[in-house]
Amino acid sequence: MLLTRLAIAATAILAFSDPASAQFAPPPARPAAPKAIPPSPRAASCHNGASFDRFLADVKQQAVAAGVSQRAIAEASPYLVYDQGIVNRDRGQRVFGQIFTEFAGRMAAPYRMQNGQQHIKQYAAAFARAEKEYGVPPAVIAAFWGLESDFGANMGNLPTLKSLVSLAYDCRRSEMFVNETIAALKIIDRGDLHPEEMIGSWAGELGQTQFLPVHYVNYAVDYDGDGRRDLLRSPADVIGSTANYIANGLKWRRGEPWLEEIKVPPNLPWEKTDLTVREPRSTWAQLGVTYPDGRPLPNDNLAASVLLPMGRFGPAFMAYPNFAAYTEWNNSLIYSTTAGYLASRIAGAAPMRKPTAPVAQLPFNELKELQQLLVRAGFNVGKVDGVLGQQSRAAVKATQVKYGLPADSWPTAELLARLRGGTAQAQPQTTIR
Repeated sequence: MLLTRLAIAATAILAFSDPASAQFAPPPARPAAPKAIPPSPRAASCHNGASFDRFLADVKQQAVAAGVSQRAIAEASPYLVYDQGIVNRDRGQRVFGQIFTEFAGRMAAPYRMQNGQQHIKQYAAAFARAEKEYGVPPAVIAAFWGLESDFGANMGNLPTLKSLVSLAYDCRRSEMFVNETIAALKIIDRGDLHPEEMIGSWAGELGQTQFLPVHYVNYAVDYDGDGRRDLLRSPADVIGSTANYIANGLKWRRGEPWLEEIKVPPNLPWEKTDLTVREPRSTWAQLGVTYPDGRPLPNDNLAASVLLPMGRFGPAFMAYPNFAAYTEWNNSLIYSTTAGYLASRIAGAAPMRKPTAPVAQLPFNELKELQQLLVRAGFNVGKVDGVLGQQSRAAVKATQVKYGLPADSWPTAELLARLRGGTAQAQPQTTIR
């Protein structure tokens, strides 16, 4: 699903066109079985030097042990071929480096909000059933549906089995993709999809909300009653399955909010603005947090975090426990915040306020230098890649606390100068309006 556990965040989404009137597109034409491309020798290092054919034979044995029939394996075999291009793509992929207002401005654009609302009306019965059974609001389902595939218009065009088995043979995430390959065989075995129908993203995700095969097996439901769980063609199955995954896989809390825009005061204790810090809404209200129009927050004990995706001068949100479902769906903070914001817009929330002044952003090379300096200071920032991920944000906050700077997790020229150990001015920053 979901660009979730693969930290590939929105690489597929960034390639989307803007199909403002996108409707359900039929799955791509069934291709001929792909031809094998000789595997790279480096891929065998984690398989005791086994060739791809020998590795594949072992995967098939594991599938049989997991209950997959020989018939399903025989049907799938022409598509279980290695493609070094898939592995190269995986090794070369980069999570996006856009800041929140840029990404959300495009991905949560008014047309996508309106399209989500239209789909909720068009498939009202399925959405109502899903909300009753799983407790997931229609807007939440529709937001993921729109972001992942523009409601079926962009599901990918690569043979799923080839992608999965190629990534399984590669050593980077071999165990994960062996399990995904076996799950894909189970999808075939139970009659949900035929091998030639399994077309999706290069990372092996399937369907209109981009389920990885393990999620397809565990959470797909037959909502239209045709005896199959078809997430490529059936809107009802897509709605029910997505609700099932959000409710039971991501532990959605029925009847609770997920994300609301707020206004923060200039003297807020910034070290408390973090998803790891939860306070009752009454506490945030006492600290001066309000709704954007100045209305007070409810004086209750509902726990919430203050989320500042662009620091204290950018948009501010109240993130509730249900927001964890978004970060579990996709661990990119920019993607998850955009998905939560889009859901709120589909549900009727007003557009978020624009920053009152430009928000300064460190250039790519300086952000990468900042990460390097944080690593030298003993922090784990994940990849030193010039992208502000969750680990980098945590390291920035801790360093801001150390230097007595406003600890809003947003890297600044002043912080970089402090880390350099000098007082020289950093190079001019880019500004985002």
